[in-house]
Amino acid sequence: MRAVYPGSFDPFTNGHLDILERSLHLFTEVVVLVAGSGRKNTLLTVKERVNLIKEVVKNNPKVKVDSTTGLIMEYARTHEIGAVIRGLRTPSDFEYEYMMATMNKNIHPQCETVFMMTSQGLYFVSSTMIKELHLYGGDISPYVPAAVLHKLREKLPCKE
Repeated sequence: MRAVYPGSFDPFTNGHLDILERSLHLFTEVVVLVAGSGRKNTLLTVKERVNLIKEVVKNNPKVKVDSTTGLIMEYARTHEIGAVIRGLRTPSDFEYEYMMATMNKNIHPQCETVFMMTSQGLYFVSSTMIKELHLYGGDISPYVPAAVLHKLREKLPCKE
């Protein structure tokens, strides 16, 4: 079965990569879907995020990267995808994700939602935290793939 792993991924972190790599043991193919960010203010453009993720996963033929501005369930239906992967970092994430999964099931009943807990050493990593830590000169190298680190250094100079 194929799955879609949607998110804004601004930027793609090692927490995201952890969920992706573990999901590859469950699915024949995973599409990392850079979804429209809605009301979020993003640092990286959709194209930059797609290209960065492609760079990170370039050696894995089971991973595809795409983007959408529409509903994730419509993307899943159109591309004949049977599952959506959602990562959970903290217990408080579950309430929102559960409501979203219920809505998604109403939109596309044939698509299942699979919740995956982030690995213990990465549960505190969020894209927002990464951007802020980097902005104030903190070392983000343990939390992001090398390509993302390079792009953030280029795009978001640290405050002195």
